[in-house]
Amino acid sequence: MAYPQRSLSVDPRSGFCKSNSTFYSKRNPLSLPPHPSLDVTTFISSQPHHGTTAFIDAATGHRLSFTDLWRAVDRVADCLYHEVGIRRGDVVLILSPTSIYIPVVCLSVMSLGAVVTTANTLNTAGEISKQIADCNPTLAFTTRQLALKLADAISVVLTEDEDGEEPASGLRVVGILSEMMKKEPSGKRVRDRVNKDDTAMMLYSSGTTGPSKGVISSHGNLTAHVARHLSDKLKRDEIFLCTVPMTHTFGLLGYVMRTVAMGMTVVVLLRFELHDMLDAVDKYKATTLVMAPPVLVAMLNGADLIKAKYNLSSLRTVRCGGAPLSKEVTVGFLEKFPSVDIHQGYALTESNGGGAYTGFVEESTRRYGTAGTLTSDVEARIVDPNTGRVMGVNQTGELWLKGPSISKGYFKNQEATNETINVEGWLKTGDLCYIDDDGFLFVVDRLKELIKYKGYQVPPAELEALLITHPDILDAAVIPFPDKEAGQYPMAYVVRMSESNLSEKQIIDFISKQVAPYKKIRKVAFINSIPKTVSGKTLRKDLIKLATSKL
Repeated sequence: MAYPQRSLSVDPRSGFCKSNSTFYSKRNPLSLPPHPSLDVTTFISSQPHHGTTAFIDAATGHRLSFTDLWRAVDRVADCLYHEVGIRRGDVVLILSPTSIYIPVVCLSVMSLGAVVTTANTLNTAGEISKQIADCNPTLAFTTRQLALKLADAISVVLTEDEDGEEPASGLRVVGILSEMMKKEPSGKRVRDRVNKDDTAMMLYSSGTTGPSKGVISSHGNLTAHVARHLSDKLKRDEIFLCTVPMTHTFGLLGYVMRTVAMGMTVVVLLRFELHDMLDAVDKYKATTLVMAPPVLVAMLNGADLIKAKYNLSSLRTVRCGGAPLSKEVTVGFLEKFPSVDIHQGYALTESNGGGAYTGFVEESTRRYGTAGTLTSDVEARIVDPNTGRVMGVNQTGELWLKGPSISKGYFKNQEATNETINVEGWLKTGDLCYIDDDGFLFVVDRLKELIKYKGYQVPPAELEALLITHPDILDAAVIPFPDKEAGQYPMAYVVRMSESNLSEKQIIDFISKQVAPYKKIRKVAFINSIPKTVSGKTLRKDLIKLATSKL
């Protein structure tokens, strides 16, 4: 067990220590490299494994071996340092579609001590300009088309070959990725020394409740993330299917770092579409899918047609995060796909994968709705958000996390950093949680998203879990709707199944039979799709804005 001080009296069942009101992980202890001058790229590349193929492009079948990957990383890093002039501390923006070459870019940049930041390709030019103004990147990896969203002053390396196209007016192209990967290294090995406390990555949080902020993570934070998975002794023969953008924290931590260090193969979907995903599982014999809950629900709803069309016999595991799965969805999925195990997890951009997960079948089926037990690199506390009192087993409060993967804070935003990470290094997650007698973490809801109805607190996630059990509901989200008398009341946005005529009254009646009066849904609106982040978190702020704009 990963208990740091044997003198502490820690309950072996829950992992709770009464003397300091802290929960400790029950997993294998984390082993971190002692050297202070170690970049995360070097740490990843130094891990022994027997893997041969690192990445496969699902659309073309093109493969990138581990040998070719590391050769490309070395060549691109050499070009960036000696030809483009990238140095330690420079910020490099990636605004590019997912491809099997994104890991080459990220690992090259971080090996130089430069900082990786990414932007969603769907963002508008205005949204991207705000991020650029905040982090001031020296260079951007992008395509000609996406470069139109960038300021003219920024230098660009093109990530795609687009023969015959002239550069856009004002576009300063300083390189093409494919050419950099072919260029023989200069032989000059003089590089800046990188320390583990140096910033390696700056990812902008999804901003589900407010403006996004640049989360700064050090080489030490990311090394701890990789080391955590090395200590978990997972099977190394897994073939992962990447269903999320590689420029999102989910994709970066999972497929640029973890799988590369462990020698696993990743099949890369350039863009997500359910049937493309299932076709790739069939074609490349993928064993593991990592997905957001709505995708799992879509597989459940279309299970009979899916099994008739695709051979999913290779699929062993579905890993799910972003939101808790209800008992009904979990049981329903396992009934339709009995040879597939569901593993759930919990983490934040600010924790770099640190949090909780279910690592074994018995963990995910024994406790419906759990996010799992604590990862090996974190300690946890449950804190009363009103009084600050540290609480114990089976008591609900705000989850605090502490450990070597917890980020350094927010870029150029000391106020937000101080609000989120205290002087002792505890990350205040903003999530209402409890940990049970066996050390399993349960997420009740976002602290800031609780609906305040006449003094009662109503968790939207609880109502959402009930809504999606209705056979005519494809997806749903619940938000607070302002009311002069009650303060707020629950309002549901619902995506109906095709050809369904489900009414507002039927939905209200369906929920009212299952909850206390103060939790009733009192307003329903129908919508084509629920806005979400790529990791599956509902963008409630967008729905609140939509609902209140009509007042």
